[in-house]
Amino acid sequence: MRICVFCGSNPGHDPAYRDAATALGALLAREGIGVVYGGASVGLMGVVADAAKAGGGEVIGVIPRALLRREVAHDKLDDLRVVGSMHERKAVMASLSDAFIALPGGVGTLEEIFEVWSWAQLGQHAKPCGLLNVDGFYDSLLTFLEEVVAQGFLKQVHRDILMVASDADSMLRAIRRYQPPPVARWIADDES
Repeated sequence: MRICVFCGSNPGHDPAYRDAATALGALLAREGIGVVYGGASVGLMGVVADAAKAGGGEVIGVIPRALLRREVAHDKLDDLRVVGSMHERKAVMASLSDAFIALPGGVGTLEEIFEVWSWAQLGQHAKPCGLLNVDGFYDSLLTFLEEVVAQGFLKQVHRDILMVASDADSMLRAIRRYQPPPVARWIADDES
């Protein structure tokens, strides 16, 4: 099993974010679960990779050629895949992964978790998607999503695809229990 971890290429201000990234990487290694992530050695991305590697875990990085220097590609991974674009990066990460977790991060992290969540809503995969809500980082977003449901732009069954946990152990338990909702596929394989 491999889990894709989306997170910031910056560490954020709160040390709790770094602690959560370390705990997640270490837990996945301990459980024999490989990490797929954006390939950087900096920010929370580097923290997750370093913790998983320190625990003897498999770590696969996927980084666009244009970001090799900016995100400072990690040089101690089991596999670093250099791709041509952000679109290709996300497609490769998704194809290598059995589940997705977003730690705190910025616009890129949000875009990545929202895209795979959208794919699940459309029936393009049935893989678990989750937010690791470290110290309430995603509380405002979760309130917004409640409003999106209340205003009729998102069905509750689709909102519930995106799981939320406050720590790595709880998130991994949720991923292991995950049952995709019985929703019809919106797009057939030959239409995507």
